[in-house]
Amino acid sequence: MKVKLERLCERWPGLGRVLRIQKRYSELHGNHLAAAVTLAAFLSLFPLLLVGFAVLGFISHGRLDLAGDIISRLGLTGDTAEFVADLIAQTERSRQVTSVLGLAGLLWTGLGMVAAIQYVLNTAWQAKGGGVRDKLTGLLWLAGAGILFVASFAVTAAANVLPAYLAPAGPLLGLGMDIAAWLWTFKILTRRDVPWRAYLPGAIVGAVGLGVLKAIGGIYVPRLVASASALYGSFAVVFAILGWLLFFGRVVAYAAVTNVVVWEDEHGAVTVELPVPKAPGEVPVEATRAGEGLTAPA
Repeated sequence: MKVKLERLCERWPGLGRVLRIQKRYSELHGNHLAAAVTLAAFLSLFPLLLVGFAVLGFISHGRLDLAGDIISRLGLTGDTAEFVADLIAQTERSRQVTSVLGLAGLLWTGLGMVAAIQYVLNTAWQAKGGGVRDKLTGLLWLAGAGILFVASFAVTAAANVLPAYLAPAGPLLGLGMDIAAWLWTFKILTRRDVPWRAYLPGAIVGAVGLGVLKAIGGIYVPRLVASASALYGSFAVVFAILGWLLFFGRVVAYAAVTNVVVWEDEHGAVTVELPVPKAPGEVPVEATRAGEGLTAPA
């Protein structure tokens, strides 16, 4: 089986690179790295929801039956629909306080999510974090990400008014904005001084993966929530969000690993000594990328 796989990799070099990316992902325990991003992103949702509720409160103030429109579009029923209606009514009464608390909390938890993404990127590159400097670059990243987020909305709005013959340009513009956002993320948050183009492979992987997740989030998740809300109530929404964020974390990890593997294919790697704890009757022979020592009997 191994010989056949090696022959396939010789015929299709791209397949060999994909296998190396998967191997590196496994060596670095990519699923655990993704879980860190998932948890940080989930925690940041709470203040983000406060900001969203504040905006919703300002929008719904003086507008008739906004709650009914939202419930109808999401297909919610039962306790979930009643919860959404009560929530919108509450946001109208507390929109000003909610906006202040939400923005403060969003900044705090946003930095936590940035730190989790930095950890994934630096682990992939086997680089050490920068402490306080990482916090400052995190603030810089948040500012740039906010600008790109607003620009993405502007591009989406502009794409909606394009003539019919230019309609295919809309998704391409969206993909371009996503690639720019990933490039910004890799360049600012990674503790490796490599050229911008070195981050392009991972940016493409991240943009495509995020595009798939956005499509799933916009089509499949609402249907799943609507069908499960009668049985699980509000927990269905939480499960759907957690599942989406878990895959988002894996997209981040795979995109980071892609950059490193492509860079090493083009520029090579170096070998360094790694101290491991001494154990009786065992001799360290090599170590994984995650720093795990592999031993043999003495």
